[in-house]
Amino acid sequence: MLNEEMYALGSKRSIIRELFEYGKTRAAELGNDKVFDFSIGNPNVPAPPEVTQKLAELIANTEPAALHGYSSAQGDPSVRAAVASSLNKRFGVPYTADNIYMTCGASAALAITIRALCQKGDEFVIFAPYFPEYEVFIKSAGGKPVTVAFDANFDIDFDSLEKAVSKRTKALVVNSPNNPSGAVYGEQTVSRLAEFAKRFEKKHGRPLFIIADEPYRELVYGDEEPPFVPSFYYDTIYCYSFSKSLSLPGERIGYIAVSPKAQCADEIYLAVMGAGRALGYVCAPVLFQRLVAECTDSRPNISAYRENRDLLVGGLTEIGYECAQPKGAFYLFVKSPIGSSVEFAHRAKEYGLILVPADDFAASGWMRIAYCVSKDTILRALPAFRLLFDSCR
Repeated sequence: MLNEEMYALGSKRSIIRELFEYGKTRAAELGNDKVFDFSIGNPNVPAPPEVTQKLAELIANTEPAALHGYSSAQGDPSVRAAVASSLNKRFGVPYTADNIYMTCGASAALAITIRALCQKGDEFVIFAPYFPEYEVFIKSAGGKPVTVAFDANFDIDFDSLEKAVSKRTKALVVNSPNNPSGAVYGEQTVSRLAEFAKRFEKKHGRPLFIIADEPYRELVYGDEEPPFVPSFYYDTIYCYSFSKSLSLPGERIGYIAVSPKAQCADEIYLAVMGAGRALGYVCAPVLFQRLVAECTDSRPNISAYRENRDLLVGGLTEIGYECAQPKGAFYLFVKSPIGSSVEFAHRAKEYGLILVPADDFAASGWMRIAYCVSKDTILRALPAFRLLFDSCR
């Protein structure tokens, strides 16, 4: 009577959402001061001041129909032109408005892109640890996800990649800065990945697409900006969201950028438009399209995230936890001291700690801690982390 696959997805939330809902329920029962929820990547840093200012100006000075009416299915032309101009200025790739498709955040961008590329049975390589919804998007499009392991530094294991690709491989899905590990792929890794894809194209006579998922691009703690994948490899489809850079996760606004230098770029863009239509993802929220056009180059104040990272890493390391130092995003990967991450997450609940086991991220034995919370939350949570660690001895 029902689509069994959709029923299964609806009846079982992602582990992140499951724990997020659990945390809200427990906080209502016990009080917010007794629950330390590190489950979801919900930015706690306010939007840059100019974002709030521009939003107020738009509402005050713009005809309502221009803010709340429909735009073109792929987004307002002036907004797409502003996004393209920003990308050109930053990275030197000659995007135009006709390469940009506005979306309801990065998830919609990924779902559309995968649907646009996927023919039944195509394989999509995903690099562990990865955002669990990648599997949902790929399978729903009729494709097959193929996992590649990470190395000791949470970088790409290229030996595993060589074994993972086949003549059915359609695309590589790359996420840097990475959710959940906070790792950032350096120029050497991106160059090597581009060379790998070029060798594949030469061998098979067709493109091997790279889908670059980069909603955390602006959240990097080093001095160097992450390499821009389309600058290294033309057959790249770039997926972005302003959720993290502008602290607008609930507004669901992002975009797809099809490289103008990609093979069959015009056809890819039309397939993106078709996939957006088929999925019902047309006309992203117009008010926030107009807003991001005014704020494409705004940047978050990540000092609070950096302070939280350093406080948490220092505190947990002192207690005895093994932590992977994150270079970007706002997640910390911590090794379970008892082996099973699921069992450890269950035990953590006894101390009011809501932690995400990384099994669904293809990183069994690790925990994801979202530190986009208040500094006070971390300070109050550290004693609970110590009690939890001591309980594991």
